Amino acid sequence: MSEPAVVTETLARVSVAGLDEILGVRLPVLDDGFVRLVDYMGSDESIVQAARVSYGSGTKRVSEDRALIRYLMRHHHSTPFEMCEIKLHVRVPMDCWRQWIRHRTASVNEYSTRYSLAIDNAQTTGASEWRRQTIANRQGSDELLDAEIGSYLSQREHQLTVLAREVYEERIAADVAREQARKDLPLSTYTEAYWKIDLHNLFHFLRLRMDSHAQDEIRQFATTIGHKIVAKWCPIAWDAFIDYHVESLELSKIERRVVSLLSDGNSDAAIAELESLGLLSRTATGFSRNRERIELEAKLRKLSIAIPWAE
Repeated sequence: MSEPAVVTETLARVSVAGLDEILGVRLPVLDDGFVRLVDYMGSDESIVQAARVSYGSGTKRVSEDRALIRYLMRHHHSTPFEMCEIKLHVRVPMDCWRQWIRHRTASVNEYSTRYSLAIDNAQTTGASEWRRQTIANRQGSDELLDAEIGSYLSQREHQLTVLAREVYEERIAADVAREQARKDLPLSTYTEAYWKIDLHNLFHFLRLRMDSHAQDEIRQFATTIGHKIVAKWCPIAWDAFIDYHVESLELSKIERRVVSLLSDGNSDAAIAELESLGLLSRTATGFSRNRERIELEAKLRKLSIAIPWAE
């Protein structure tokens, strides 16, 4: 019996002109950080191809590419987006890298200060860039400090980083092992890494790190990756991501109930609903602080709905 015929298809590597133009180019972030595109695989077309593979060869397309990608994004069908991958070379302060590396969905290879000398540069903060601790939560920052205070803090920062580097280099000169000599380097010291990730997980990273609540420094890296790389790489998927994940408004069951009551003019019922759930507790000076209610209030403002208990 003869062997069945094998149908072969020659596929050219997907190329995106906008990305090819910035391959190897260092996109600056902060004072000495950067993001550099090393390589990429796939494009918007690859997402569509993966989504339609079950239709079989020759099957008529049932929707346009843009509509399909937006459908996939809207309904959280993530696998087709995993067909696109990107590899970046980044230089980032170690305190930012600690947050970055928590996203465990990428392949990473970081510059090693056990094998090589630590990068002789640290991220600095300008006099007008020092931020206050926010009262909204325990981990974020808020408005800027006075520039006069900031000038003093920047001066002290410079003294600290210079001294730390001098101590490090003294240890190296004394033949202290590099893995031990590095232990007192500040977290502002830059590190470098190769970071490879698929588009689905990259979108998750960007959704968290481009958010206004993310630390400003890592937000600058995320914004550079998103707007200067991903937007050129997969523009249709990027637009869908912005629409459905960045600029969208997610409402919980409770929030939908309150929005419905307020839209119908039932302010008293909405207040009673929140009070019954412990989200609106009266005190002698107003209402007690509740993060869930504060987040609801922010959503109501975006919807241009008056907040009766705040009046």
